[in-house]
Amino acid sequence: MSIEFLLRTFRQNADQDAVVWQDKTHSYNWLLDRVDYWRGTLRENEISSGTVVILEADFSPNAIALFLALIESASIVVPMTLAVGTKRDEFVNIAEGEVCITLNEYDHANITRLGRVASHEMFERLRFLHHPGLVLFSSGSTGESKAALHDMLFLLEKFKLPRHRLRTISFLLYDHIGGINTMLYTLSNGGCLVTVQDRSPDSVLQAINTHRVQLLPTSPTFINLILISEAYKRYNLDSLETITYGTEPMPESTLRRFHQLFPGIRMVQTYGLSEIGILRSKSKSADSLWVKVGGEGFETRVVDGVLHVKANSAMLGYLNAPSPFTEDGWMNTGDRVEVEGDYVRFLGRQSEIINVGGEKVYPAEIESLIYEFDNVAEVTVFGEKNPITGSIVCAKVNLTHDEDHKLFVKRLLEFCRQRLQNYKVPVKVIIAAEQQHSPRFKKVRRRE
Repeated sequence: MSIEFLLRTFRQNADQDAVVWQDKTHSYNWLLDRVDYWRGTLRENEISSGTVVILEADFSPNAIALFLALIESASIVVPMTLAVGTKRDEFVNIAEGEVCITLNEYDHANITRLGRVASHEMFERLRFLHHPGLVLFSSGSTGESKAALHDMLFLLEKFKLPRHRLRTISFLLYDHIGGINTMLYTLSNGGCLVTVQDRSPDSVLQAINTHRVQLLPTSPTFINLILISEAYKRYNLDSLETITYGTEPMPESTLRRFHQLFPGIRMVQTYGLSEIGILRSKSKSADSLWVKVGGEGFETRVVDGVLHVKANSAMLGYLNAPSPFTEDGWMNTGDRVEVEGDYVRFLGRQSEIINVGGEKVYPAEIESLIYEFDNVAEVTVFGEKNPITGSIVCAKVNLTHDEDHKLFVKRLLEFCRQRLQNYKVPVKVIIAAEQQHSPRFKKVRRRE
């Protein structure tokens, strides 16, 4: 049974807190009963091995129990949240969804048959093996979304080794590799998953305060929002021991400022992709962007400044694109890195590099500097095509409070010229009102 090791942990911790949802706590005994309830419901609805199930939900008690029951039944699970927005129907079609289970705001389920028979050859492979599957869509923030299909048995393997029992916020989304990782890590160690319906700085920090949360897995964008909002001044965060951050490059200035405010909180950079899962990581120090990545089940190498990864937990492939793996199983991640011994420092996506007259500009470096300038709430640096230099550097800035835009731009450019080489100084600065991150709290990059 694929989840027996999890159920064994649940039984050993029967009276302990498993899930907090809408400030109500559910024990592991309750979770066991609910998994059993969903076993029966799946049987009644003839949802069994190989059925492709669209699971529309966010983290909730039933969403967790149902996910586990579907994995146990060897179904192929396609989690989706409201973050997919207008792409919902497109994703359902790409995944060849056969059944849709929607959990509403009250955690009540609606089950619908979609009148389709999924026939992708990779689904057939899982059905032959009687293995559960998981389909995850990339965010597609700078391109088309790809559907990665995993054999869940390989993803589950790393959670069989006991680790730390922690009270953890389910910040990363239910349909995100980081969110799935958070859920499985927490439950496999008998920890408590504290769910949040509203992922604003105040709501998340209030949940940490109320439920004595020890671990917050999040993104650099959200850490910046905590700083801008000053929500940390309104709540007691004494229980918070560790913040893990990933999904995008961390501006060094943001990390430095947060560490200065909270020297007692351990900051750990994480790394993972929908295609390969989450690697184990170890930051050189709480205020350092240098990190070791890898661990059991993963191999890494750097080729021409780009990180390559080979993983036991690698996906079977994309449902809607060619395989990105070499014949011997290596994946070119597209992430440019610097190397110092066993440590790497992420510079940014290769696709995001701005080529200015032959010189490479990394947006994260410019963003980190601009965050040091006063009255900057959020900034995104991107390239724009130019007939003379190939590209120019542009910066889109949200102000903390309104001021004369021309004067702000003049001050900002003077600040940049004093600290950057000429080709790195933004040629164009746009003052924006709309937020610059997705519902996944990841910076939305503009393509040239």
